[in-house]
Amino acid sequence: MLDLEVVPERSLGNEQWEFALGMPLAQAISILQKHCRIIKNVQVLYSEQTPLSHDLILNLTQDGIKLLFDAANQRLKVIEVYDLSKVKLKYCGVHFNSQAIAPTIEQIDQSFGATHPGVYNAAEQLFHLNFRGLSFSFQLDSWNEAPKYEPNFAMGLASLQIPHGAMVKRMHIYTGNNLQDTRAPAMPLACFLGNVYAECVDVLRDGAGPLGLKLRLLTAGCGPGVMTDAKVRSLERSIYFGDSCQDVLGALGSPHKAFYKSEDKMKIHSPSPHKQVPSKCNDYFFNYFTLGVDILFDSTTHLVKKFWDQIQELLGHPMEKPVVLHRSSSANNTNPFGSTFCFGLQRMIFEVMQNNHIASVTLYGAPRTASQARPESSSSAH
Repeated sequence: MLDLEVVPERSLGNEQWEFALGMPLAQAISILQKHCRIIKNVQVLYSEQTPLSHDLILNLTQDGIKLLFDAANQRLKVIEVYDLSKVKLKYCGVHFNSQAIAPTIEQIDQSFGATHPGVYNAAEQLFHLNFRGLSFSFQLDSWNEAPKYEPNFAMGLASLQIPHGAMVKRMHIYTGNNLQDTRAPAMPLACFLGNVYAECVDVLRDGAGPLGLKLRLLTAGCGPGVMTDAKVRSLERSIYFGDSCQDVLGALGSPHKAFYKSEDKMKIHSPSPHKQVPSKCNDYFFNYFTLGVDILFDSTTHLVKKFWDQIQELLGHPMEKPVVLHRSSSANNTNPFGSTFCFGLQRMIFEVMQNNHIASVTLYGAPRTASQARPESSSSAH
């Protein structure tokens, strides 16, 4: 059984790991993978048809915990403990829920101190006791007598004193004073872990199509030798088609990984008569995982050929029929999202899933020669 520390408006965790509000989804998954022998039977819940309209949830079924992530920015928004019998909980190092300590209203009052009177939701038949960044829900049907309360017609709820012996049914950790209005906070400094993240990616373009990318980056900088001066810093970097790998390294730093292409399944669609002639060298690309960008380099010139970036909305109406893409490999021949459709438009390829949401966008352009200067963009979009 997990033994976890509750920090209102911030986190749930222990000495080995911590789920912090504002944490990226990928980082939470990394924690679960690292501790897979302890944290088992994790479900991933999402909406197939409207993925951006519903939270993405990691459900720790064995431990009675749900992690709710904002669907758009994929940062942790709410931590819910929905089965307190499966986990030990403590606050400021002192347990308020364990096999020996029942999470009653008296125990909550003793551990967390005074707060406003409980709020009754008639539709759910639950009483909610709210602190800043933390709330406890108590089940009504376990009580022998009906609660006495004065209606609050403005809110549609009612304030009251929660009867003695009431047991906590659910607990939520969130940002702010209201669970219903909470939003995923900015990523905390502790989650940067030396990485750089992209706050915004703009497409630099002219009348013919894309020229490159302008990235607004976030990093956890710090003052001279003093960790208390640490703060999030913002900077901008631009990369263009025709940039060398040294240019990209200078702008964005070292990639998380570098990959070499062993095959090109789209080669058959090339109009070149030499498309079936095998290349002596393999193209390669830099994977900047925390930026959501892959950068493809030509194997002979080592210049940028393509960018890969995830976006949320379609930016045009292609005239030709799409190419059907089956994402699979010898190592993983199953794909839960099925086949996708690739539409070409203005030197851009949009990969569209079956629910009409975009999975990826590929930008491509002719590399410039060494004698050509960097192009000047007339507009940008993101």
